[in-house]
Amino acid sequence: MEITYTKQGDYLLPDLTLKETKKGIINKYGRMRLAYLKEYKKALYTSLLMKEELTNHLISVSKSSEDLLNTLMESYKKSDERLFEKNKKRNHIEWAKLMNNYKITAEEIILKEYIFI
Repeated sequence: MEITYTKQGDYLLPDLTLKETKKGIINKYGRMRLAYLKEYKKALYTSLLMKEELTNHLISVSKSSEDLLNTLMESYKKSDERLFEKNKKRNHIEWAKLMNNYKITAEEIILKEYIFI
């Protein structure tokens, strides 16, 4: 790898550029993964940071975890008849409790699969 320099007045400054990174949103799962890497996987965090792959990794974790959450929630809705729309209108508090319970279950799966590995 050869570094080129540009003369600015009396100084030679290196021409440094960053690699292209993915464009995307880092959601709460990506931020949780970042915090976990910083706290418990410092070597992996430093390696990803030095290779300029940290952002790509976090965006990938964000997208994968969001996709898994959506898939799990859809499967829960289809498998439990208490989550059908007619039951939502009849007893909305019970429906909300069930949805929250299923969402917490799905998030626990995501934490084990994508965040704390």
